[in-house]
Amino acid sequence: MSTANTAMPAPPDYDVIICGAGPVGLSVAALLQKRGMPAQRIALIDAKAAEQAAQDPRTIALSHGSQQILHEIGAWTLMASSVTSINQIHVSRRGHFGRTLIQREDYGLPALGYVVRYGALATALSAALSPTGVTVLRPAQVVAIDEQGLQANVQLADGRTFSAGIVVQAEGGVFSEQTAKALQRDYAQVAIVGHVASTAGIAHRAFERFTAEGPLALLPQDDGYALVWCTRPETAQRLLALDDKTFLHELGEAFGGRVGRFSSCSPRHSYPLGLNAEPGASARTVAIGNAAQTLHPVAGQGLNLGLRDAVVLAGALTRTTSGPAALEQFSAQRRRDRNATIRLTDLMARVFASAPDGAPSQALLGFSLGLIDVVAPAKRILAEQMMFGWR
Repeated sequence: MSTANTAMPAPPDYDVIICGAGPVGLSVAALLQKRGMPAQRIALIDAKAAEQAAQDPRTIALSHGSQQILHEIGAWTLMASSVTSINQIHVSRRGHFGRTLIQREDYGLPALGYVVRYGALATALSAALSPTGVTVLRPAQVVAIDEQGLQANVQLADGRTFSAGIVVQAEGGVFSEQTAKALQRDYAQVAIVGHVASTAGIAHRAFERFTAEGPLALLPQDDGYALVWCTRPETAQRLLALDDKTFLHELGEAFGGRVGRFSSCSPRHSYPLGLNAEPGASARTVAIGNAAQTLHPVAGQGLNLGLRDAVVLAGALTRTTSGPAALEQFSAQRRRDRNATIRLTDLMARVFASAPDGAPSQALLGFSLGLIDVVAPAKRILAEQMMFGWR
């Protein structure tokens, strides 16, 4: 009597494939290797060449907690000369009572956070990862992910297919036209971004200024400020059409005179705002960073939340032998921080996007800012959420 041989399935090409080589995807790959996963068992795939990412001029606000993560990876020393520290954060309402000032001295820290261009951050992370031996496939576009039993298969546009025990989706933040319209229904807001200079800037102080239509942030950078001005779509369209002199005058009217007169600005760009907070997950795939949650930029929490995702996911995947069990552990550990950050940014955005100027909800938020400044425990909670998130 003969027994038929049952062929064992071939092992996957990698233990983990990460789709998306932005700061969050690069951080996951580096942290997995740092925590003991063999570099040859990790692959990183991105549609853009590294040179394209290096030229990205967008401005990123990194929390103190994110700086610690980047230091562990080895990227911080490679980018330290490109960052501007935030030593104070001034949160207020334009023309209304209520403000709070968070200072590094109150928490014994070298800085509350840091401002850096996306390109410099991506370049430093790529340089830190390069000598590890992690497989990097770029430019290479992922067109499909298919789970089959003990592995997931990742298909590329050029016809190649790779398998892994776990696939991490870390590509996100760029909206399709359909998604953008849905996000506009959520907040009916657009962010205007650029770089501005002023006549009386305050070194290393960031501003989060709430206006009638949404938050207006100034982040210290170079010899001026990176600007993120959130307004309703019709206002954004009008502001983008203005000449520089008129735009700077309107910016001054909206922000006030705390940094003097705005004297110059770079070309301005805009993008729609909204909330995408439905992290996808299955037995062998998981979404992190902007792929899991795209937030309103109020309080600058999006990338910082994604880097905290990266730390927890790397820990779960290197502590637990079962991939599906690791993803369940990751989801449970991240629930509190994600929910708290999403609710905070969503609430603050909706108050100004949906309520008319002077509405009771806006007045209550202004009063709360004043109360936070004199109630030490409340101020510490706000500061720690901005610097570290919920652990």
